[in-house]
Amino acid sequence: MKVKWGVIGCGGIAYRRTIPGMMLAENAELVAVMDSNKAAADKTAAEFGAKYSLDSVDDLLNIKEIQAVYIASPVFCHKEQCIAAAKAKKHILIEKPVGLTCEEAQELSAFCEREGVKLGVGFMMRFHGYHRKMRELIADGRLGEIVSARAQLTCWYPEMDNCWRQNRTLSGGGAMMDMGIHCIDLIRYITGLDVAAVTGMVGNQIFKYDAEDAGAAVFKLSNGALCYVDANFNIPDAAAKCKMEFYGTKGSIFAEGTIAQEEGGRIEVLCVEDAGDYDAAQNRDEIVPVKIDVKLGNMYTKEIEAFGKAVLGDGEIPVTAADAIRSQRAIEAVYESSAQGKTISLE
Repeated sequence: MKVKWGVIGCGGIAYRRTIPGMMLAENAELVAVMDSNKAAADKTAAEFGAKYSLDSVDDLLNIKEIQAVYIASPVFCHKEQCIAAAKAKKHILIEKPVGLTCEEAQELSAFCEREGVKLGVGFMMRFHGYHRKMRELIADGRLGEIVSARAQLTCWYPEMDNCWRQNRTLSGGGAMMDMGIHCIDLIRYITGLDVAAVTGMVGNQIFKYDAEDAGAAVFKLSNGALCYVDANFNIPDAAAKCKMEFYGTKGSIFAEGTIAQEEGGRIEVLCVEDAGDYDAAQNRDEIVPVKIDVKLGNMYTKEIEAFGKAVLGDGEIPVTAADAIRSQRAIEAVYESSAQGKTISLE
């Protein structure tokens, strides 16, 4: 059985990644696409074989055979479109962040629950084979007690006319909300720990648009571990490795190139059976990395298939709105901390 999908917003990530991933999903069928730019909708429909190409959300939601919609529109459109889809009894997979604020996101989550529709959130990097393996290794205790983590995601995002991501009132935030949120969400997902406190700074270093082009934060996790996240819109793509690291009392994991739009990169896992006594010389004997075998695929296909199973009653929503809102709240705390010059507690 296949879930019949409608897509709202044919630009950016939908056209480049999610719809191609949907085409590979065994339980998905693309029925209709919609974009305010009809030419974009027509191009997408022709390329991916959708039966309907539309420029009206209402027209898409009126198609009875559609069971679920993927909302990939700008964040400032999410509230109106999500409410309309829920009223039409369509299940919803929405891109992050769910709303412009956590308050708005919680409102949408509650509305979908009242309407009896499922609401999932597009944190597709949770489906990366390496990220799932890292979560498994930590859950199995291979790294011991987690004490530290680091993650970075950057891109080159110069000033452009009419760019909603560069306007905080339209996007909910700049580099930290758009990119840093993936980092903190992955740290939460991989460690199984939540954020307890945040100290952060954001600002504009290079570009002068309304949203920040750089941000950095230290997060204290629920077990006391400290993690560092930074996100930039002002580093050339070719100049950044977007690394992620986890450290524990028995070992470490180093990942490079896994925080990305394609499932790839590499990881190195170092484990020790016994840390031994204090070594004043701090000799660091080389440890042979643990061999990691992971089958990589398409994160977007896995995301669509997992949400589709939930729609068909064969599984849980893979990334719930409540879970996604916790990651968004952590990023909002970065903004609060930067503005107030103090640590923000989330407990």
